[in-house]
Amino acid sequence: MTIVGFHASHEQVPPARLLHAVQRAEEVGFDAAMCSDHLAPWSLRQGESGFAWSWLGSALQATRLPFGVVTAPGQRYHPAIAAQAIATLESMYPGRFWAALGSGEAINEHVTGDAYPPKEERDARLRETVTVIRRLLAGEEVSVDGLITVDRARVWSLPPVPPALIGAAVSTETARECAEWADGLITVDQPRDALRKVIDAYRDAGGHGPTAVQVHLSWAPTDEEAIAIAHDQWRTGVLPGPLVWELDTPQAFDDATADATADEVAATVQVSSDPARHLAKLAELAELGFDRIYLHHVGVEQDAFLDTFGEHVVPALKAGGR
Repeated sequence: MTIVGFHASHEQVPPARLLHAVQRAEEVGFDAAMCSDHLAPWSLRQGESGFAWSWLGSALQATRLPFGVVTAPGQRYHPAIAAQAIATLESMYPGRFWAALGSGEAINEHVTGDAYPPKEERDARLRETVTVIRRLLAGEEVSVDGLITVDRARVWSLPPVPPALIGAAVSTETARECAEWADGLITVDQPRDALRKVIDAYRDAGGHGPTAVQVHLSWAPTDEEAIAIAHDQWRTGVLPGPLVWELDTPQAFDDATADATADEVAATVQVSSDPARHLAKLAELAELGFDRIYLHHVGVEQDAFLDTFGEHVVPALKAGGR
């Protein structure tokens, strides 16, 4: 059975309201949840960015859902601090937490004042970071002098079993690299052929564990409202991968997407007022073999979406049907 999760977008919803949203998601039948980990929103219009790690403690306590976070240790977070945070949540809520690790985006990482490295260096830094985090979660004292520096770090409060460290990948190249170290894979919705290639690249390189996909979608009582929500809140989707990682302020994203049309945004966000149309598109992802599907309604208001999808979409999607 497909696990259907709710994506909590810190960039768009204030932390207290986002906590209410995940509680409501559990009530209407979602199986799981995940959240972003940003210092800044993608747009001035979004205007939020709560601290994921303190929020996660509250969300895990307030629900019975398993939770994950997509995070980027290595620059904004020293890997020893990331490992300590991961270990504490798993110790408090055993079996309910996972962390997806990626190489980051300039919009969040530039605040340290260090240069934001090119992709090849970021990927190499991520591999070093993953190794450090795994060693710390295994109880080792770690010292490293490489792309990252660690001096006699140890995490003292450890869970009996370390949580899963998931690889975050959009491209086949990154999916293949994640297979070297990840306990599973998470990606974002793309054309079906592209998604199939991402899964195949991960599996063919020896990748194991569950595969998950995050879907950006917009629902409202009318198509016009749904398109307007997507155009206002999620224009970032029109930008190509390299540029998304390199722009370093919300204003820069707003400038880069100022001329994006509603139709262009709708080509990158699943938009419809009809729950049956959403279900049909989401069912394609289950048929591709994704074990977990996380739904991100790109609107600021979540309750009507949760109620509608809880009644008309989630039960059928969990059953793998249309």
